[in-house]
Amino acid sequence: MSFHIARPDTRLTAALQHKIDLKTKPQGALGMLERLALQIGLIQQTLTPSLDAPHIAVFAGDHGAAKAGVSAFPQDVTWQMVENFLAGGAAINVFARANGLGLKVVDAGVARDFGERDGLIDAKVALGTRNYIEEAAMTPAERDTAIARGAALARELAANGCKVLGFGEMGIGNTAAASLITHTLTGTPLDECIGRGTGLDDPGLARKRALLKQAAERAGLPADAKGSSEHAQAVLAEFGGFEIAMMAGAMLGAAEAGMVLLIDGFIVGAAFLVAARIEPNILPYAVFCHRSAEPGHQAQLKALDAEPLIDLGLRLGEGTGAALAWPLVKAAAAFLNEMASFESAGVSERTEK
Repeated sequence: MSFHIARPDTRLTAALQHKIDLKTKPQGALGMLERLALQIGLIQQTLTPSLDAPHIAVFAGDHGAAKAGVSAFPQDVTWQMVENFLAGGAAINVFARANGLGLKVVDAGVARDFGERDGLIDAKVALGTRNYIEEAAMTPAERDTAIARGAALARELAANGCKVLGFGEMGIGNTAAASLITHTLTGTPLDECIGRGTGLDDPGLARKRALLKQAAERAGLPADAKGSSEHAQAVLAEFGGFEIAMMAGAMLGAAEAGMVLLIDGFIVGAAFLVAARIEPNILPYAVFCHRSAEPGHQAQLKALDAEPLIDLGLRLGEGTGAALAWPLVKAAAAFLNEMASFESAGVSERTEK
């Protein structure tokens, strides 16, 4: 598995910053939008970036551990929500429509045969993963297939003119998988990475913690915040879902193609941790869209030294945080391209005394 992501050339930084600073505003007055405009310009290596054909891709997959009781919802909810996505009725459908985002629904490994369906990309690796409490969730071959299919999907979108790709997911039990991945890739104590997911009560949360501790002990992988690409891939095979593995591949393929990546919350963040360990040059391509209410997300953001754009207490998934942050990303590129400079507007600049 090999990806070749070029770190954005920083020689354009001074020119981009000069353009930002000369807009009709005090320097720094647009706060994080100024840093975001600079980042987008560097990703695209231009003073006039364009955010053409933006999409959210929602990857769906089932987890064998879901039947062990790590979630408050039954596993059937995964395929039922895929049907909801296809019918246009989920939150991500609403937010994507409201914000002019294309939406792709990807079957990475749902435990149901949908057949050929309009609007559904069939990239299924298997009918869900194995139960990671008893054995590895997937084989190395299955993991690599999922990563490759995700990368191919991103490359196809790029070839069709997409310059921005946001990531979302659906999979009952995937907050548990994300907790194990986050613990093992950041070194954060496992209990600090585990939240209520879809709404577990106190006994349910205690059961989830006990089951995930059992899974971590079975796998016997070190919790290593500075581990290798091989370590991250081993973690992914032990605990991941096909939707998480496929997102990691799509992130790597999208960054390789020079796209802006919109990173959603906790589960998407777990995929990004894996992708960043496989190819660290992916980091400058990522826009962290929101701060999840899941406690493990704080560990991810700290490990990645990332500051998200919004904090609305979200914990839904589906890419909803990415869709809601998209207007801010558009605004950053728009002010860089369209806002007048002091000179062009005939406005006097600050006078130093």
